[in-house]
Amino acid sequence: MSAETAWVESDDELRAILKSAKTIALVGASPKPWRDSNAIMGVLIGRGFDVIPVNPNYGEILGRPCVPNLRAVERPIDIVNVFRRPSALEELAQEAVLVGASCLWLQPGALDERAARSAVASGLLVVADRCIAVDSRRLL
Repeated sequence: MSAETAWVESDDELRAILKSAKTIALVGASPKPWRDSNAIMGVLIGRGFDVIPVNPNYGEILGRPCVPNLRAVERPIDIVNVFRRPSALEELAQEAVLVGASCLWLQPGALDERAARSAVASGLLVVADRCIAVDSRRLL
């Protein structure tokens, strides 16, 4: 973790997070095959992760029941993977802390530095501006 940015950056740290993770809540999941969140969800499922789509607008995505928010997930969450605008991050970070998630993984474009620093201060590991599919392919 960089002292300058206060979030996870090294390959060793990223690999450790991915190797220990079993359940990933994918916030902003979409059933639309042209959306990055859909493709990445498919990659993560293919890599053996238990992926829970989080989006209040859908009942099911890629054959998995969709939940409206992180509080509706009925099992421990290792990684909260975020496909949302930065303006939604503060509330999501608080919710991730509330449900006891281990890591907040922010896809490129989802970073709100203030919210990320708050998540780190609350004990979450934060990975920012990185694609979880690319890093899982590269590191696992």
